[in-house]
Amino acid sequence: MNTIKSHFEMHTRFRNGILILAILIFIVMISFYIYLVTGKDPDNFNELSEFQIQVDSLKNVSLLTKEKAYKLRPFNPNFISDYKGYLLGMSANELDKLHQYREQNKWINSVSDFKKVTGVSDSLLVVISPLFTFPDWIQHSKTKKTYQKNKITIKSYAEKEDLNTISTETLQEKIGVPDFIADRIVRYKESLGGFVSDLQLKDVLGLYESQRNKILSLYTVKTNKNVQKININTATVKELMEVPYFDFETALEIRDFIKENGSISDFEELGEIEGFYLEKIDRIALYLGLE
Repeated sequence: MNTIKSHFEMHTRFRNGILILAILIFIVMISFYIYLVTGKDPDNFNELSEFQIQVDSLKNVSLLTKEKAYKLRPFNPNFISDYKGYLLGMSANELDKLHQYREQNKWINSVSDFKKVTGVSDSLLVVISPLFTFPDWIQHSKTKKTYQKNKITIKSYAEKEDLNTISTETLQEKIGVPDFIADRIVRYKESLGGFVSDLQLKDVLGLYESQRNKILSLYTVKTNKNVQKININTATVKELMEVPYFDFETALEIRDFIKENGSISDFEELGEIEGFYLEKIDRIALYLGLE
């Protein structure tokens, strides 16, 4: 009896070939899937990481630039706003102690006073104390100077020579000022267009009070340019920049302060402006008026 063969019956070799083909197709599909899912992820991840690093770097540069610009400006520790205290790294409690102390009309006159009042850490004090500035009379009243033993003969106004004619050679030979300080005095005089007052010798960096007193015992301002005082309450930023002690930023801050608070009647009011140098008020007043 003949057996009827099925139409679907395959030879063993064909079945094996189909099985191998199916396995190969499966392997290719799995490989392709893995490539699509994970193949590009490392690159994308690396790109995102690099981008994030660049963003963080730019942020850090911006913060460091602002901090550096701020650190370059000396300030009077008696006038520290909340924002300035934050930039300096002071805590809210330390700032509160300082403000409470100042509200009692008391003044910080030294680094040790600042430490005692605020209680800031030594590590922070080491960083910010070099920026402290105090009025000239405070600096020189702390210790007795040996030069006071040597009396200086002060000439009368008529006997004194004009400070605006002084030279580096005279300063070195007659006063005993070092050459670089003598050069600094003359260059500063020239930058001002001539001294307006004897007080402006205070602005010469590195000139000791004893040396200044000796200079002024022999010299005084006799001929100076006719300074037309600027009304600070109505002056523009451009006009304020004509004052030797003001740069653009300071002039802008003064202009904005007066716009917000109204006209001032005393130059001491400028002390409310962050970073303003109150110790130079007497020289600033040489160029400004209140009305």
